[in-house]
Amino acid sequence: MVSEETMMFKVGGEENRAEKIIRNVCASMEEKGYNPINQLVGYLLSGDPAYVTSHNDARSQIRKLERDELLEELVRFYLGKAQ
Repeated sequence: MVSEETMMFKVGGEENRAEKIIRNVCASMEEKGYNPINQLVGYLLSGDPAYVTSHNDARSQIRKLERDELLEELVRFYLGKAQ
């Protein structure tokens, strides 16, 4: 049976953690001379952690979050609807 109701997807309580991780990872990439936008897009599209530098433990930090959590935080920021 297919539901006619709209499903609501919510990852609760992870926004602040996701934001902190994204900011730390981007800072580490910039320190190493990488373009964080290009690198994050590569990681989000492929799931390959090699797009993220291991400098300052950035690679292991980014892997603490699911890619959908990262995307949710990025969309929330872009739309200006931080909660």
